[in-house]
Amino acid sequence: MTGGAVAGGYRATAEDRSERVGSWEVPAGTDVPPPFASPPSSGVGIGTMAGGAVAAGREAKAVDASRRMLSASPELVGSLEVLRSQLPLLVRTQDDGIDEVVGQLAAIEGQIANGGQTERHRLERLRTLLTGGGTVAGGLASALAVVQSITQMLG
Repeated sequence: MTGGAVAGGYRATAEDRSERVGSWEVPAGTDVPPPFASPPSSGVGIGTMAGGAVAAGREAKAVDASRRMLSASPELVGSLEVLRSQLPLLVRTQDDGIDEVVGQLAAIEGQIANGGQTERHRLERLRTLLTGGGTVAGGLASALAVVQSITQMLG
């Protein structure tokens, strides 16, 4: 287990509100125990866990309110700047999806400006907006560069 929270029993509760930077991978060379054939008496059997929350029991509750932060690459920062500069060139229509793209850009750029990192889910959402066909911004060459930068960061 490399992060997260686990609880088992009658009024079990588990909560993870961590802020992690970078990958949530199990570090290379870590001995990972084999999975249990059946869970232990607590009802919780975890072979490998890298963040999150698990609870088992009659009144169990698990909350994963963690934030997965990624360090912004120079390529991402540059491609975001180019995309932002090209958005005003688009002819706007009602429900063109541009406002949501602008909102995600602002949030990502704000986080990067305040520490060089941004939340993984924001990058995933921006990539979905630019590739999902719901916005005209997806047709810009700069949008493709943003999508490529995000994909390289997320793997």
